[in-house]
Amino acid sequence: MKFLSLSILAGFALIASAFAEEVPSFQKDIMPIFFRAGCNTGTCHGAAEGKDGFSLSLFGYDAKGDYFRIVNEMPGRRLNVAVPEQSLLLKKATGAVTHTGGELFTPKSPFYETMLRWIEAGAPDDDAEIAEAIGLELSPENFIFKRGQAETELKVTAHYDDGTKRDVTSLARFHSNNSSVVEVDENGQVSPVGKGDSHVFARYSRFTIGAEVIVLPGKGGFVAKSPVPGNYIDEIIFDRLEKLQINPSSVCDDETFLRRITLDLAARPPTPEEYDVFMADEFADKRRRKIDQLLQNDRFSDLWTAIWSEQLRIIGGNYAPVGTHLKAADAYQEWIRKQIQTARPLNEFVSDMVVASGSNLQNGPVNLYTMLSHQPRLDPKAFAADFSQVFLGIQIQCAECHNHPFDRWTMDDYYGFVSFFTGVNRKPGVEVREQRIFYDTKAAPAKHLVDGRPVPAKTLGAVSAVEHSGDPRRALAEWLTSPKNEHFSRNLANRIWAQLLGRGVVEPVDDMRVSNPPVNGPLLEALSRHLADSKFDLRSLVRDICNSKVYQLSSQPNATNELDTRQFSRAYMRRLRPDIIIDAIVAITGEERNFPGFAPKTPAIEFYPRTAGSTEGPHYGDPFFETFGRSSRASVSSTEVKPEPTLSQALHMTAGNTLEPRLDANGKLKKIVESSESPEEALEQLFILTLSRKPTGHELAGLTALIGDASKDVEVFQDIFWSLLNSTEFSFNQ
Repeated sequence: MKFLSLSILAGFALIASAFAEEVPSFQKDIMPIFFRAGCNTGTCHGAAEGKDGFSLSLFGYDAKGDYFRIVNEMPGRRLNVAVPEQSLLLKKATGAVTHTGGELFTPKSPFYETMLRWIEAGAPDDDAEIAEAIGLELSPENFIFKRGQAETELKVTAHYDDGTKRDVTSLARFHSNNSSVVEVDENGQVSPVGKGDSHVFARYSRFTIGAEVIVLPGKGGFVAKSPVPGNYIDEIIFDRLEKLQINPSSVCDDETFLRRITLDLAARPPTPEEYDVFMADEFADKRRRKIDQLLQNDRFSDLWTAIWSEQLRIIGGNYAPVGTHLKAADAYQEWIRKQIQTARPLNEFVSDMVVASGSNLQNGPVNLYTMLSHQPRLDPKAFAADFSQVFLGIQIQCAECHNHPFDRWTMDDYYGFVSFFTGVNRKPGVEVREQRIFYDTKAAPAKHLVDGRPVPAKTLGAVSAVEHSGDPRRALAEWLTSPKNEHFSRNLANRIWAQLLGRGVVEPVDDMRVSNPPVNGPLLEALSRHLADSKFDLRSLVRDICNSKVYQLSSQPNATNELDTRQFSRAYMRRLRPDIIIDAIVAITGEERNFPGFAPKTPAIEFYPRTAGSTEGPHYGDPFFETFGRSSRASVSSTEVKPEPTLSQALHMTAGNTLEPRLDANGKLKKIVESSESPEEALEQLFILTLSRKPTGHELAGLTALIGDASKDVEVFQDIFWSLLNSTEFSFNQ
């Protein structure tokens, strides 16, 4: 009898256990339904002010708050545990009553049944620690659609912190980032639309994951034709192009290469003497040797100093109580130049800035904490956002008020990162221009927006706070600049690539996120790995890129790549930086161009904005730079640089004061005309001087006809000179 009683009790326990398991979890079962149905998106109840009197946290970042709003905010209104089928929540979702969002699912759907069972059980909150999703797996990870191939189905698997896995395909949301190439429906069915490459994405919980899709052209007959690869860059890109059935353009001629590489590495056009030497060189390795020569040129250091100066927002003011005085700006700029000149590893260069303290006048790198934020006091939130965007390419500010809607970053990540800078302070130095940067070890960490709890300093994606003895910035620098930190190396490699090729592997370069994937993932991985393996040697990666056949391709398209704008199958026309345009005009004409606040003959590439007043706000420093789109340094955004040509630029070049006073080229033009034995010889010298190439036969014929008998008339050649300097070819690198 005793044995029978125990058996009955055990049976009841099993039944109760099975029933308990059937009750849906609010966090694992109910909240994902709100997400999948679109209820907690930014256009519905996830909006800042909610929708129609009902609010949910965006994409479900606040589970406790959502439970309160659904169950307890208005008891008996949204849920009816006595008659669950009459719950307003269910009637709205099924369209049984008026609902702005319309019908979301039917009473026969699994979503309805799950929510009904939860309400029937009393709409319980999770009474125990619920396993948290820590990542997603998407299969397949990439696929190629061939001619006539049907659709493919995606599968999404969530991984949890207790080691379990779960198929969440039915709870995920899907989208394509190029619907003209591939479409994906709400169930994860992927269908090809047109030739090209794209990505499809799945989102569940706080994670987004993507799969690469290549859709091949419908017609056959493609024959791959690529130059012989010069290095790993070529192998990766040519392999991708072959999959896309795109042939790269041919390698550019020597004249094009010489101008391109000199502008890219020395920020100026080649001189006629350099042209003659290079064109006369018959050795097969002359391009490699030219690259090495230019990498050691001081102008290479000047160019990359200017690039970093823009990104770090160096602006100097005569009235600068926030620590951005001219002397501080000079100290920072010169420190950067020294690091580039001495080939300081980029990770050490960045690390020095992160941990810097002391005088802004004596210690150049400390100006990271004055220049990146031109404010009377350092705002930790604004600074953390700018810091992340510059050094990681991540726009973490999107996670301030809710989990990042398009990336993996949570509010915990955001406030943990902000806490690295809550103790950064300034105090007056010995003299009025001086500010001293120090870290207040007693400063409290940032407080979480939702519940007000302090969030200790922790690196992005980390679970635990960093260990430190008062100043967490050293731990930040160690994590940030570690060769193992792919966020850092990928960001730097992508920016370097973009500088030389005209667009990043990820574009924009400061928007690295899961939902903005690289156009060629293996390429970015290889560039990042090489940069880290070379101990973050800038010149080493630049050398690899410039020696690649990809960098040296012609800009002339062929039948297969004429529509390509992102796979690097040809050289993309790039408008020259405004400072390079100025320096090129000065180099060609021999007529100097001075800048306000700088010594005479200062090259434009060494110029940074100086102002008599506050350094806040946009500052170009010179009207030419504003017209031609140089960064105003109003923010760290890559969009501060405006590379697009404009009508104002054309008008300035044709009628402004940049070219007209310099057309006699300091007597150089007259010398060319008088010393030439024929108009053809003079034209050849003029073309080499301005465009680094000889004129074509067609150009010679047209111009000699224009010159006629005026072969010694300098004014005629001034008109031709003016035309060459106003040509698209002059102001673009091609």
